Amino acid sequence: MVLRSLDLWSLVRNRPQIDPNDLAEAVARQAGEETLDYRTRLLIRDSVDALKGYWGEQRVDHWLAKMPARDKIRAICWDKYEKIGFPTIKKRLMEKTDPETIRQFLEHLGQRLHKRVRIYIAGSAALILPGYVSRRTDDIDIIDEVPLEIRNNFTLLETLQTSYGLELGHVQRHYFPTGWENRLHSMAPFGKLEVFLLDVYDVFLSKLFSERLKDIEDMRVVAPQLDRESLVEKLKTQCQGFLTTPRLLKMAQDNWKILFGEDLPQ
Repeated sequence: MVLRSLDLWSLVRNRPQIDPNDLAEAVARQAGEETLDYRTRLLIRDSVDALKGYWGEQRVDHWLAKMPARDKIRAICWDKYEKIGFPTIKKRLMEKTDPETIRQFLEHLGQRLHKRVRIYIAGSAALILPGYVSRRTDDIDIIDEVPLEIRNNFTLLETLQTSYGLELGHVQRHYFPTGWENRLHSMAPFGKLEVFLLDVYDVFLSKLFSERLKDIEDMRVVAPQLDRESLVEKLKTQCQGFLTTPRLLKMAQDNWKILFGEDLPQ
């Protein structure tokens, strides 16, 4: 599963966080189209303005100088616009955590271990690595405890955090649907580190019972990529423990309504 390159409209509409490099690529691609309506031109103008605020005028000028459609983009930016544009783009710009950065982190960690260690990755990292979401994260959540062989190596962990901007966290297994252990996805070994990713449906369903905004944002991006019938079936058969807890049930009902505009399946 790999996220395809999004056109400018899809990028702005579908991603709560927008990576500035992805935005620049989408602007260049959109500007290359022969005819552009008023709203699309306005979107291009506001996207370039957002990049100027994030990167600075000089870097944007260097970027534009390399674009085949640079004159067209500059002309669009100089035009006068009367309608309200897209002010939230500036607030949503944030450099994403590249899956390759996480892979390098894991490889670096695995090469420094003296004995074989196995970890199960959940949370946003389990969605970023296969390409289901594209956003920034500062941690890699491991189910249960961070193995002793790793957590006692303070110098290595500090080095990794400084080099990659990532740190290891942990989350307890009771936050995930029953049987998650049988649906794990194995990655190629990283030295002496064996890595398994939580299945995307299990990650989604664990977030369904959360009230954190970033979990709702992840679900908004992931939901269109899942089979709805399979999701409902897994909700009914693998989440009974959550559904019988009133507080968790209420969160799931609210989140399902936000995501799908309908009541939580009974």
